[in-house]
Amino acid sequence: RALIALGFGGSLISVFARLGGGIYTKAADVGADLVGKIEKGIPEDDPRNPAVIADQVGDNVGDCAGMAADLFETYVVTIVAAMVLGSLIFPHQEAAVLLPLSLASISILASIVSTFFAKISKKEGRESDIISALFKSLIFTGILSGIGFLLISIKMAPLFKLSEIRLFFPTLIGLLIAFIIFLITDYFTSKKHSPVLEIAEASRSGHGPNIITGLAIGMKSTILPVLLISAGILFSFYLAGIYGLALAAVSMLSLAGIIIALDSYGPITDNASGITEMAGLPEENRKITDALDAVGNTTKATTKGYAIASAGLAALVLFSAYSQELSKLGAKVEFFLDAPLVLIGLFIGGLTVYYFSALSLTAVGKAANKVVEEVRRQFREIDGLMEGRTKPDYGTCVDIVTKSALKEMLLPALLPVIVPILVGFILGIEALAGVLIGSIIVGLFLAISMTSGGAAWDNAKKYIEEGNFGGKGSFAHQAAVTGDTVGD
Repeated sequence: RALIALGFGGSLISVFARLGGGIYTKAADVGADLVGKIEKGIPEDDPRNPAVIADQVGDNVGDCAGMAADLFETYVVTIVAAMVLGSLIFPHQEAAVLLPLSLASISILASIVSTFFAKISKKEGRESDIISALFKSLIFTGILSGIGFLLISIKMAPLFKLSEIRLFFPTLIGLLIAFIIFLITDYFTSKKHSPVLEIAEASRSGHGPNIITGLAIGMKSTILPVLLISAGILFSFYLAGIYGLALAAVSMLSLAGIIIALDSYGPITDNASGITEMAGLPEENRKITDALDAVGNTTKATTKGYAIASAGLAALVLFSAYSQELSKLGAKVEFFLDAPLVLIGLFIGGLTVYYFSALSLTAVGKAANKVVEEVRRQFREIDGLMEGRTKPDYGTCVDIVTKSALKEMLLPALLPVIVPILVGFILGIEALAGVLIGSIIVGLFLAISMTSGGAAWDNAKKYIEEGNFGGKGSFAHQAAVTGDTVGD
């Protein structure tokens, strides 16, 4: 019970930090871009923009604190679910409870060691060099973790009456899913691949084609991750049953330490780029920070892709723990797709995801509108602001997004808590099972499409800003800024 309470507490903090941080950072980002870039034609991080400090702070609030809380929640909940499953499937077998903890411990050590491999020589500086240095540390974490997993599988396999291969391979599958998710997300969000270039090309025709192409790219980006997760479920379940699936999820999430490091790289370089602009440093400094920032967009997208995929696997493990716990309590429940309550639950699960997303988008829109109005007011009323003779009032914009985030997050944050309770009490455990599965499936598709699409829009804008298709200030650039705003 204490472990379940730990997981539930992590889930609550995750919803508040990820949702509140997301509303904060995206409202500030959208508000700063719409007035600064489009209306006033000034650079992204120009110190004359009253929303620029709120935008800088938002990177830390949303992308660092929010993502860390998100991954912590999935990490803890998955380990707890695997431990619960182990105790139910292998009663009186302590190793089944300790194995998930052992896997996590091995990867923590591997992540620490692998940070020393993230090096880049002074002669290098291209985006491909930067991202390969970062991914090198991820690869070494996976290799070192894999070796440790093999050794512990050899030691523990006899206790489970399984072969070493059947116990080890699910953990290997988890590591492979994590790595391939990175490659897939990189393909859909990096400037060097065709999806981003397609959005940039479409921007030449205007705002509408940019939005349509970005939406299409986001939808396409769901295909390979979902097929990959499906293959991982199939093979890990074949090797060691539902406990094998739990081990695959724990293995994938055991990389959380190095993943958070990669994710934090994004907002750090984004802020460094902003500080360079605000301080008026030479152009060569800006070129370096822009290259780092462009890689940061990709690493943020890949770590979000990892978080979503791992959450999908983790949710299936939780569903299995739910079913096993019901069996232990003597409730013999079978979930048939032709059962009305199960179907109703599936629909409610999907509905909850869409309503949650709608509330989140509305919250960002409302907060961004307030920021836009405030930025316009300051440009209109503060004498000499546009000419750079007077400093803007940064604090007011920070205050707006802080209050908006705290206020607007309440209703969407309550949804994932209230809906399962109401469905469970009113419609019963069969409908609740449908809610869990429906929210997993719909949430996985919606989250991947939004994440990859958003990052692709952002990098398409940066590709044009490098001088392609007319560069900054061109018609294509204006359309790309609109796409980036939707992506945010």
